Amino acid sequence: MKGVGRSIDEDPLSRLLAPPPNETPEERELRLRLEAEARLRSERIDEQLRAEKAALKKNRPVKVLLLGQSESGKSTTLKNFQLAYCQDQWEAERASWRMVIQLNLVRGINNILDLLAEEMAGGPAPAMAGDSDVSDDDVGPSSFSARPRTGSILHFTGKHRLLKLRLAPLRTVQRDLEMRIGLQAGANLADVHDVLSSPPGSPVLGARERRPQEFFVRSATSWKQTAHARSASETKGSATGARYHDAQVRETADIIAGCAEDMKAIWEDATVREMLARKGIRMEATPGFFLNDIDRIAVRDYEPTDDDVVRARLRTLGVQEHRIKFNKGPAAGSEWCIYDVGGSRTQRIAWYPYFDDCDAIIFLAPVSCFDERLAEDRRINRLEDSYMLWKAVVSSKLLAKTSIILFLNKRDLLEHKLRSGVRIRDHVHSYGDRPNEIEHALKYFQQHFRDILRKNSPEPRQFRAHITSVVDTKATAVTLSVVQETIIRKNFEKTDLT
Repeated sequence: MKGVGRSIDEDPLSRLLAPPPNETPEERELRLRLEAEARLRSERIDEQLRAEKAALKKNRPVKVLLLGQSESGKSTTLKNFQLAYCQDQWEAERASWRMVIQLNLVRGINNILDLLAEEMAGGPAPAMAGDSDVSDDDVGPSSFSARPRTGSILHFTGKHRLLKLRLAPLRTVQRDLEMRIGLQAGANLADVHDVLSSPPGSPVLGARERRPQEFFVRSATSWKQTAHARSASETKGSATGARYHDAQVRETADIIAGCAEDMKAIWEDATVREMLARKGIRMEATPGFFLNDIDRIAVRDYEPTDDDVVRARLRTLGVQEHRIKFNKGPAAGSEWCIYDVGGSRTQRIAWYPYFDDCDAIIFLAPVSCFDERLAEDRRINRLEDSYMLWKAVVSSKLLAKTSIILFLNKRDLLEHKLRSGVRIRDHVHSYGDRPNEIEHALKYFQQHFRDILRKNSPEPRQFRAHITSVVDTKATAVTLSVVQETIIRKNFEKTDLT
């Protein structure tokens, strides 16, 4: 029992480190010298590890999140970053956007044809994408006002029937474009079939029916890089494949060019415009709107401009990560990792893992949507939804030290709505009797976001806001330069403090 007691009371480590019994003075001197050398080596290693950790922290990419509800302008803001600071990559991917822009144009015409078919058949008011309570994965561009106009019966003529017939090939063009983009994004044939829009000849579904979801690609694939690489491999390895690809491109361009005059005719038709107005549908407000550019895009040798690429709409599911190495401006020499996070309601849960170690957030709030409802939940006003999202972000303790910059986006669309007679006070009761003018409206919205920040931020922080229209590339470039400087300065301050 005594032996057991000693084994419990004695510290094994102390016994291991204790000097050996009967140690001579020479042995003791040698042991102490070796121990001192070991301590010195250990201290040098610790110092080196601390220095490497500090250097890694200073040199790591700046982590920036783009947050906001669906269709707030996050992807367009990211394109502006690429246009301003990644010119080589931008030029390499420019041709890949041709199909997307052609798809946007053709889809806009087909949406009008669907509406026209329903109206001429005397059917129920059709549901454009986002007009019914659908899941987040079915969300499409919203383009409705809250109060559709009514009036006398619309009179359609043989001209409209002829235009419908002559534009019928565009349905096949849309399907082919979606198929090609989907396959280039790495999807298999069955998956592409599942996400294609309305099949050729099918009408838009009624308000109580489920509308097929908008065509999309997944963020896990880089369809632009895949398309570029595939084209190069075809050219080098398979002349037949390259010829087939070129033939598809030419055929699509030929059909679209051949339909150009009819597309202009149906878009500019007074009766069709009245039909859209009565249904409260504003095609101009939808992402990927190119119907005013038919003369320029519907040609055989069309090449996308910078503005075209920025305005193009391709729905992407999931979180997109983009790395940008700055070679000019305030951030020259640094690398940013920018995350474009999905804004639909089911995707917002994916935001929180990205909050950890985040340096800056650019929050986009579309101020033009004060009279619109969420496509996912028609009971919720889109502006109110932006307010709730902003509150959730600025009140997060995980983001207490993170720089947050607000973009009050879509100023151009807001101004267009106000000039057309839409009154803010009819949809935002707290607006009261303020003048229904752009400057007063922007001041009101900005103050509301400022108040939310002041009341809910866990720590005092500066309110940084910019009035933007991110489809305006020149104006946005100026804004991004200011934002870049702000983020870099705050990041340096945070790094020095830690």
